[in-house]
Amino acid sequence: MNRERAEIIAIRALEWLAGQDDLLGVFLGASGAAPSDLAKMGADPVFLGAVLDFVLLDDAHVLAFCNAMDLPPETPLQARQALPGGAEVNWT
Repeated sequence: MNRERAEIIAIRALEWLAGQDDLLGVFLGASGAAPSDLAKMGADPVFLGAVLDFVLLDDAHVLAFCNAMDLPPETPLQARQALPGGAEVNWT
């Protein structure tokens, strides 16, 4: 997957997340972002990586996002690997 496609998928994940009231608050708390920051930060590949990291924390989130966007379930991880910091494995 190339970086441009990965960014598009991450933006779609951000849009999906913005529509999930219960998850959006958790994401905002974890990321330190404010709701008003989302549009501006959506152009930052590092932030988009953080969006995918959050989605990838839970298989249920991955499946819900992929089902909503009609994507194969491996897509978020492939996209994450194409964004800054995605090649680094962090098990903590």
